[in-house]
Amino acid sequence: MLYKITFSPTGGTDRIADLLGDYLSKSLKAKTSGINLLVRDPDRRQSLLRETDIAVIAMPVFGGRIPAVAASRLRMIRGNGSRAIVAAVYGNRAYDDSLRELADIAEASGFRVIAAIAAIAEHSIIHEIAQGRPDDEDRSQLARMTEEIAGKLDRNDDSRPSVPGSWPYKVFHGIPLGTYATDDCIFCTSCALECPVGAIPEERPNQPSNGSCISCMRCVAVCPVQARRPDDAVTEVIRHKISPVCVERKEAELFI
Repeated sequence: MLYKITFSPTGGTDRIADLLGDYLSKSLKAKTSGINLLVRDPDRRQSLLRETDIAVIAMPVFGGRIPAVAASRLRMIRGNGSRAIVAAVYGNRAYDDSLRELADIAEASGFRVIAAIAAIAEHSIIHEIAQGRPDDEDRSQLARMTEEIAGKLDRNDDSRPSVPGSWPYKVFHGIPLGTYATDDCIFCTSCALECPVGAIPEERPNQPSNGSCISCMRCVAVCPVQARRPDDAVTEVIRHKISPVCVERKEAELFI
């Protein structure tokens, strides 16, 4: 079985995981299953993989780190010696220590990390950065990378790649960015139900997100009438801060 284990608030990380998983499942003729770490309630200690399974573990990068809630939920899964391909997905700024952090968490959870990928998807807040990615060029690159990974699996090569990053990991310095509802809110509660940390009250979904908000933009992505949005002033601060270092197109990297 090939498992896709993801935390993908706005869909970009899922797109990368789907590309990697689809390419690998076809190459290895393996059935696929998914574990969605956005969901708040399940007891993930029941998520047990077998040694013969393969996992694609994909996480977004927030300020050069893996989101703390995603890391905590991944730690609950027992890899039991299954082989893993880890992917850190970032919005064309930098992935900093996130890929090493993800590999370390996976190994501590009992996975054997045999490959690591840094991939690019459209920025979840400043959408003009890496807009439309992963694009055709990304898909071609990821297809070639999965061919290399499939070859390593066929050779039963379980060697751990050298993954870039520092220890201790960089300190997360994300800018707090809550969201609010405009007058277009239809009180459907999609934002409250889909929030991975419960930062929006289900009984009052038109209220601003509370202090537990992780600025993941899940509520913005799932609103059916586009009535949820981040704070405009803070968004401009973020745009001004990161846009100059996001001009040059970054490409996916494979560590195998």
